[in-house]
Amino acid sequence: MFNKTVLDNGIQVISEEINHVRSVSIGIWVRCGSRYEDDTSHGMAHFIEHMLFKGTKSRSAFDIARTIDSVGGVMNAFTGKEFTSFYVKIPDYHLQLALDLLADIFMNSRFDGREIAKEKSVVIQEINMLEDTPDDYIHDFFEALFWNGHALGFPILGTREQVKAFQKQKLLRFFESNYKKSLVLAAAGRLKHHTLVDLVSRAFGPLRSELSKVEAIPPTVSSKVAVIEKDLEQVHIVIGCLAPSAVSNQRYASLLLNAIIGGASSSRFFQEIREKKGLAYVIQSYLVPYMDVGMFGAYVGTHKNKAQEVLCSIFEIMKELREKPPAEEELHTAKELVKGNFLLGMENTDNRMTKLAKSEICFGRQLSTEEIIAGIESATSEEICSLARTMFVPEIISFAAIGKISEKDVSLPLF
Repeated sequence: MFNKTVLDNGIQVISEEINHVRSVSIGIWVRCGSRYEDDTSHGMAHFIEHMLFKGTKSRSAFDIARTIDSVGGVMNAFTGKEFTSFYVKIPDYHLQLALDLLADIFMNSRFDGREIAKEKSVVIQEINMLEDTPDDYIHDFFEALFWNGHALGFPILGTREQVKAFQKQKLLRFFESNYKKSLVLAAAGRLKHHTLVDLVSRAFGPLRSELSKVEAIPPTVSSKVAVIEKDLEQVHIVIGCLAPSAVSNQRYASLLLNAIIGGASSSRFFQEIREKKGLAYVIQSYLVPYMDVGMFGAYVGTHKNKAQEVLCSIFEIMKELREKPPAEEELHTAKELVKGNFLLGMENTDNRMTKLAKSEICFGRQLSTEEIIAGIESATSEEICSLARTMFVPEIISFAAIGKISEKDVSLPLF
């Protein structure tokens, strides 16, 4: 059962009681990410995420780590394009400690100048590591190309030059301006909502959260091609196009479309390109949904001499789905896959906590398991085929690659 309370200070507290587990996952969610940065603050949200673990007025960075380790818990954070979350997973009897620790790092972090200087080096090494991993870096490279100057294409980590230029006062101004709006604290596991509310009120009482709407500029995209020539054994390729948003009425059809075309080992991409033709070891598709728009991507790693053949196969499979609805057996398999992945994921309190927060932020209400399953079941073959016709349009499909390849080595096929 879901429960929600809005505290006097504006924090929205949402919980789900799960009595058959002995853990609690708690996260404080902020509507802030790289999408809401500008040319002077790229990478700042991610850098601030790091800094909140580097010491408070009463705890050093080591104290923070030792406190959570001493109770067998896990404490971490992530920064995305639209959200940042700081979260803890602990045994249920350490709920108060977890909330005290979350409140401390969120309200009392020192942003010490020496720690800022050290963390710049850490984040630059993180950027270096990403760029040394082409099957990861290709996705950042593609999104920058695809979103065509829009903030959704900004790298979450920022650039080396921007990170080096970060100053304490500007970091603090960014934090104060962006991290105290429409805060959501979500928790799932063995807990009582009234106890949670009481503990959050005490721990986060001095904090004030403004209930405000975050404005975002919608992107425009067009077909683009870009290549990074690099001496690698494989060519790493991403092609992509627009897809339904996280709140679109077509979101369930898009999940099924992705499962059918490239989201599983029984998918068309995998079976045709890997199993039948042996052109790649990894071939997969994925969805990246945002609040107002989404992106469909297909990733493949292959030999440079096979790149054009792989592209032709991908476009041919897209064309087939545009022209003919999937058969009932294929649709049934996709529905069972999507439902099964969702239900298995809900056995984890981390995922349940995340679902609580995202439902509140995206929809302003909680979506029940039954509602989500019904949405998946209601999608039809014709709806998926119609969606494919709107997504797989050459004018909005872009291509990016990293490897021993140049733009003249490939051409995007036409339907």
